[in-house]
Amino acid sequence: MSIKETKNALRVEIKRIIASLSKEEKRRQSSVVFEKLLKLRVFQNSRRIAVYLSLSDEIDTEPIVRNILENGRDCFIPRCSKTDMQMVKLNSMRDWETLPPAKWDIKQPRLTETREDAFENGGLDLVICPGVAFTKYGHRLGHGSGYYDKFFAKLRLIQSPPPPTVALAFREQVVDKIPCEETDILIDNVLYE
Repeated sequence: MSIKETKNALRVEIKRIIASLSKEEKRRQSSVVFEKLLKLRVFQNSRRIAVYLSLSDEIDTEPIVRNILENGRDCFIPRCSKTDMQMVKLNSMRDWETLPPAKWDIKQPRLTETREDAFENGGLDLVICPGVAFTKYGHRLGHGSGYYDKFFAKLRLIQSPPPPTVALAFREQVVDKIPCEETDILIDNVLYE
């Protein structure tokens, strides 16, 4: 099997396992991961934080977004076009509530809407990212579109040193091995129960 085929098979398997988790179990693990994130010094010290807006099969990031905004920090969220992803500023929880759903039913600001890009005004202090599967050592298997790998590559060119990266995972998403390619970027810290 090729690397691509192996990755796709792993995606299917992990998504099947996550789909079998109850809503209560997802809430419970999300709460545990949120508490772990709050204790991370890098999170505590960060002023400009990028965080994904979660889907039902991901660790819930709403409490994280709320915490960032309630503590007067800058929150940046993904905005994806057909080929690119940028992190743009989220202004408030009201702003979050009114975001329209886009591709994959993920909330995001409209592409035509003017928003502060994280790179325009000081970069990022921390990037919190999603994925389908992870190893304890920071290998990440994304959804297959390459948005985050391209974003991380761009980030390393624009911001030196690049900000730390944290992935959030259900324990069922943590595996022993993920096939890697040159474009795959290691995550600094994987948080899970």
